[in-house]
Amino acid sequence: MPFAIPFPTLSPELFSIEIGGFTLALRWYALAYIVGLIVGWRIVVGLVSRPALWGPGGPPMTTTQVEALLTWVIVAIILGGRLGYVLFYQPGYYLQNPGEILILWRGGMSFHGGFAGVVIAVALFCRSEKIPILSAADALAVATPLGLFLGRVANFINAELWGRPTDLPWGVIFPGFAAQDCGLPIGEICARHPSQLYEAGLEGMVLGIALVWLVARGALKKRGMVFGVFLAGYGAARFLVELVRQPDAQFVTETNPIGYALQFWANGPGLTMGQILSLPMIVLGLWLVLRARSE
Repeated sequence: MPFAIPFPTLSPELFSIEIGGFTLALRWYALAYIVGLIVGWRIVVGLVSRPALWGPGGPPMTTTQVEALLTWVIVAIILGGRLGYVLFYQPGYYLQNPGEILILWRGGMSFHGGFAGVVIAVALFCRSEKIPILSAADALAVATPLGLFLGRVANFINAELWGRPTDLPWGVIFPGFAAQDCGLPIGEICARHPSQLYEAGLEGMVLGIALVWLVARGALKKRGMVFGVFLAGYGAARFLVELVRQPDAQFVTETNPIGYALQFWANGPGLTMGQILSLPMIVLGLWLVLRARSE
């Protein structure tokens, strides 16, 4: 291999404390959730505190309602993310080991599951509080890319969810047997796409900047516009990155060496689970954008 980037010396734990034989650790991934939720909450509070950004009806929520909604969102992200991972990626394993479903500290969260959980939670909350759901979704969409950015950076620090092998000069030599087991002769180093950073850039930075730009141009006055752009933007970014991201190992077979969740024919092309789950987001997002533009 002519050139590759060694994985930096990073620990998944920010710090750890021993208390009576028990180790209490703060992991970067947990910190990403915490910071993303807190800053996201403040972003939404800032949006609803500026009536000029909204249409004739004004902001969809009060700051007090935003604080109440935060609790619903936290629970929905955790439950939805975990159950989504269980159902979408390893249903067979957890059917045989149901006691491990609640062992969250071993990892295993699905964005699409967490997103579905948040959609359900927000819909129930808005119904109970008589809040226009699309306007609430618009506000939450603006706050989401930062959390996505932090989460994907944490994935990189954890050396997980890496990409497929590559000989590009920015390929990263991720540690561990699984990352280095890519069919090369013994002794050869396997470099992979840093797909976590691709996602951080597209889902986090690019999408976040696009949504802020739309808000500055008055997009919150058209219900569903910002949310639609978020759905279509995230779905498209995730679909593209999945082209170089290593699919989950449980889908790999002799005739499906890549690990497609849906393979069109033996040893042929297919779609990963991430791509399958992203397609409905793209379609719904485009529909919402067209609907908002026609109003």
